[in-house]
Amino acid sequence: MINIAVSPAEDSAIDELLAIEREAFSRPWTHGQLLREIYGDDSYFAVARSAETGDEILGYAILRRLCGEAELINIAARADSRRRGVGSALLAAATENARENGAEQIFLEARASNLAAIALYEKHGFRKVGRRRGYYDSPDEDAVIMKKELD
Repeated sequence: MINIAVSPAEDSAIDELLAIEREAFSRPWTHGQLLREIYGDDSYFAVARSAETGDEILGYAILRRLCGEAELINIAARADSRRRGVGSALLAAATENARENGAEQIFLEARASNLAAIALYEKHGFRKVGRRRGYYDSPDEDAVIMKKELD
């Protein structure tokens, strides 16, 4: 594990964010989509960096809030930073942001085959509540819907 610092994303980091997006997802988001989330009033876009060096972005999370709920839209870590606490730090920060902004619950979808992500979410109090058949493509796959109740 490494010591992680989480802070709001800035548009100056867009190239790093795009590189992580391309590495992590078969259908990566575009420059414009990421910028919309950075500047979105109902979005929380956080980046994780090493607390010691503070240089490279190790991962990011995007949360949207609406009407007492939040949805974790995207979370990704660089391949060389996985299983080192990045996802946990980002989930904790996103959960706190949702709570501070009045959300009573957080939802997310995960690829059914992404057992590492599902285990991480369960470790952070999410539970499986449903399934979306054929939700993902490239490759085609179901999504597991998960939910966390906030205090």
